[in-house]
Amino acid sequence: MTAGPVRRAKVQIRRRAPIAFCSFYATPPPRAIPDIERVKKVKYFYNTHTLRYEKLVTPLRVKLLRVFGFIAAALTTSFIIVLIGQKYFPSANERTLQLENSNLKSSLRILDQQIEELEQRMAALEKRDNSVYRSIFEADPIPDSARAKMLEEIAELKKVRSMNQDELVDGIAQQLQRLHNRMQFQQTSFRNIEKMIDRKEDLLAAIPAIQPVSNQDLERVASGFGYRIDPIYKVPKMHAGLDFTAPTGTPIYATADGVVKEANFNSGGYGNHVVVNHGFGYETLYGHMVRIKARRGQRVKRGEIIGWVGNTGKSTGPHLHYEVIKNGIKVDPIYFFYNDLTPEQYNRLLQLAATRNQSFD
Repeated sequence: MTAGPVRRAKVQIRRRAPIAFCSFYATPPPRAIPDIERVKKVKYFYNTHTLRYEKLVTPLRVKLLRVFGFIAAALTTSFIIVLIGQKYFPSANERTLQLENSNLKSSLRILDQQIEELEQRMAALEKRDNSVYRSIFEADPIPDSARAKMLEEIAELKKVRSMNQDELVDGIAQQLQRLHNRMQFQQTSFRNIEKMIDRKEDLLAAIPAIQPVSNQDLERVASGFGYRIDPIYKVPKMHAGLDFTAPTGTPIYATADGVVKEANFNSGGYGNHVVVNHGFGYETLYGHMVRIKARRGQRVKRGEIIGWVGNTGKSTGPHLHYEVIKNGIKVDPIYFFYNDLTPEQYNRLLQLAATRNQSFD
């Protein structure tokens, strides 16, 4: 009678009892451990298959993962703490370096401003060199292409300002080198101008400055520079000089010092003509002479007779055709009569030369 209920109770325990964990202190016999040793806490769980409480053992893999996780968390936390400390709590050496860095940046900005001012002054000198000094001495201005390798662009300056510290130092060094090159180039230009100053008298003597025939009453200017009616073809054609009417045999004068380049008959229309090379890019041409006095290679002075007015070549009457050539380009001779005319006479001569009429050749 008593055995039946007991077996049913055991069966119920097997079906309904869940896995249970429990912890209790397992104490070895008192003589096995010292009194000062602490009691270990051991975890057990109830195994429903064996119907026993068994000791809970943690796998080695789980232990390693826990150790690695703890180390990673500790390192991450330490790194964050160090970063915060370095950013908000710098050391004495770091504060000194930060102060030196700030002073260096300020010095670089000041140096950059000084370089920019120097480049502006250099640009002003270059402009004055081209537009003033070289114009005075009838020298060609230096083209921008000759200075292109040394010029600093404004965009480049803006780029330098946006650089970091190392790049900024390199950029300033390059600017200084370019500025040094430009200064050397400008010094060479100024030395050339000094040579021009030494040759100033020669330059002034080489510039055409008088009328090629005697014309005090200004009545001999027949046709000016520009498009005029051709006397033979009766159509507008470019007239690249001035026509001075004068009786045959009127003396013709060299308008500046120089060397006779040509003195012969020209079949292209000039007839008996003379070309004088004055140097510094200037040449003058005298056409339609009745007779030539100058000879090729002869050095002539301003005011010296080189021939006489005539009617040779393509001409419709006795006159002198006079041209001024500057650097291979024919220019208006009216701007080269400033030595023997008053301002009033010169203004009147301008009006006469501007009259659009028929040329003599």
